[in-house]
Amino acid sequence: MTRIYLAFDIETAKILPENFGDLHDHRPLGISCAATWCSNKPTAETFYSKNADGSPAPQMTAQDLTAFVEHLKEKSNSGYTIITHNGLGFDFDILAEESGQTDDCRGLARNHVDMMFHFFCGKGFAIGLNAAAKAIGISKPANVDGSVAPQLWKDGDYQTVLDYVAQDCRLTLDIAEASEKDKRIGWITKRGTKSYFELPTGWLTVEEACKLPLPDTSWMDTPWPRSKFTSWVGL
Repeated sequence: MTRIYLAFDIETAKILPENFGDLHDHRPLGISCAATWCSNKPTAETFYSKNADGSPAPQMTAQDLTAFVEHLKEKSNSGYTIITHNGLGFDFDILAEESGQTDDCRGLARNHVDMMFHFFCGKGFAIGLNAAAKAIGISKPANVDGSVAPQLWKDGDYQTVLDYVAQDCRLTLDIAEASEKDKRIGWITKRGTKSYFELPTGWLTVEEACKLPLPDTSWMDTPWPRSKFTSWVGL
């Protein structure tokens, strides 16, 4: 493997009602914490803002998020390939809004590997991180997900949320490396069967994935256009 990956993930801060629909309709969402995990490191690095007494703040400040963007830029410039699952359509978009560093986040987003977006460009539909994780025998924790993380953070259960965001980074790395080795990504379908999407040349960056031919989505009632994910970065 020639690439050294850096996976990153954020957790949002806003507590939403049940059946909230499209998460983007509730912006601004705030960011409670973030994490990175490098494929050549044994543990994750977590990020959050602190109150005057040193306790975790309700959400990260624009200053701390700007520093986090700089951290991602430094890692990218030093040879790491940033990798996410839906980072183009979510994490980088929210990070740009909350930090104010829109141009930097656009550049990072365009040049990073978003596994879900690469898959979407090839198949015309998206898969969840856990569907891909289960295909290689791993899984997200059963008792925590992104929808409950904001409430856990507000309740002071900071370590659970930090462990969760770090674990998502680890899952992303494990899926990325296993898929690159096998030259295909597997996922568990809604029918419970395993299916695969071929990766003949490995993972593509967002800009590279945009050059893939459009898949046949004639069987779908309301297929998503690529612009759903790319419009904010100008692709």
